[in-house]
Amino acid sequence: MFTLGAVLSQSRLSCGRQLVLVHCQRCASSQAKERRRQELLDRIIRVDHAGELGANRIYQGQMAVLGNSPVGPVIQHMWDQEKEHLKKFEELIPKHRVRPTVMLPLWNVAGFVLGASTALLGKEGAMACTTAVETAIVKHYNDQIRELIEEDPEEYKEMLDTLKKFRDEEQEHHDTGIDFEAEKAPLYNVLYQTIKWGCTGAIWVSERI
Repeated sequence: MFTLGAVLSQSRLSCGRQLVLVHCQRCASSQAKERRRQELLDRIIRVDHAGELGANRIYQGQMAVLGNSPVGPVIQHMWDQEKEHLKKFEELIPKHRVRPTVMLPLWNVAGFVLGASTALLGKEGAMACTTAVETAIVKHYNDQIRELIEEDPEEYKEMLDTLKKFRDEEQEHHDTGIDFEAEKAPLYNVLYQTIKWGCTGAIWVSERI
C-alpha cells in the first residue's frame, strides 16, 4: 500500500508539473503573440501617421500657391481626403499607445516646402509631385496589407479595411495627377524619381524612429 501510495503521489506530482509546464508554455506563446501584434501595429501606425501628416502638408503647400487657380478645387478635394486619413491615425496613436516618429517636425516643414515649391512650377509640377508621392504611398500600403493578410487577416480585419480604403483613395490621387498632365511638368522624370525615392526613404526612417 505504501509503495502504491507513493507511486500515485509521484504520478500526481508528475501530472501537476506537466500541467504547469503546459500552462507556462501557453502563457509564453500568448505573450510572444501579443508582443508581435504590438510591434506590428506600432510600426504601421507610426509610419502611416507620419505619411499622412506629410501628405497634408504637401497639399497645404500646393493650396497656398494654386488655391485660387482652376485646379484649386481638385487639390482641395484630395487634401480633404488626406485630412480624414490623418484624423484616423491620430485616433489610432493613443488607442494603441503608439509613439509617433521623432521625425514629425521635419516632415511637417518638408511636406509644405515640397508642396509649395512644386506648385510654383505650375499645375503640372504640383500634379507631378502628387503622382510621385502617391506611387510610393500606394506601394507602401500594399506592402502593409500583404503583411497583415499573411499574419492573420481576421485579427487585423479592422486595420486591413482602413488600409485598403486609404490605398484606393491614394491611387485615385495618383490617377488624378496623371489626368491633370503631371507628365508635362518640366523635367518630369527627374522630378518624379527624386520625389518618389525621397518618400520611400522617409517611410523607411519613420518606421524605425
